[in-house]
Amino acid sequence: MKKISKFLSLATVMISISAGALAQVSANATASATIISPITITNASDMNFGNIAVSTAPGTVVLPATLAPVRSATGGCTLPATAGTVSAAAFTVTGQTGFTYSISLPASASLTGPGTPMTANAFVSTPTVAAGGLLTGGTQTLYVGATLNVAAAQTAGAYTTATAFTVTVNYN
Repeated sequence: MKKISKFLSLATVMISISAGALAQVSANATASATIISPITITNASDMNFGNIAVSTAPGTVVLPATLAPVRSATGGCTLPATAGTVSAAAFTVTGQTGFTYSISLPASASLTGPGTPMTANAFVSTPTVAAGGLLTGGTQTLYVGATLNVAAAQTAGAYTTATAFTVTVNYN
């Protein structure tokens, strides 16, 4: 009987050890990462509203975000036949081919010159902020336009931003 009791005790210990060993299992995994090209943006050309004539009433000049923008004027602003240099700002965005990116535009920019400062606002872009951009072939041109607010009887002369406005892009 002692032999059976010892045998049962030994069997119980063995079963306990075996059950514990079966409760713990392991698996292996690897880790990886892919470093992509950083997104960059560089200025290709500056924004220029061109020549503007103004009367005694305030007005605006709208500059679309295209390669060859066709301006429009409201209020006391007119656009003379001698347009001067007219261009939307253009930026070259580069990065990882096939990736999309978001666009952030400034709220406003101040143009100073011989008279009352003028404000450019209502910035727009092509591609649009809502759609974002796509780096087909790893590059895309981003055009930026805006609306220039001109005061009544604005003093004649050249106006420019004292501080450049910032356009920001970021991978989605």
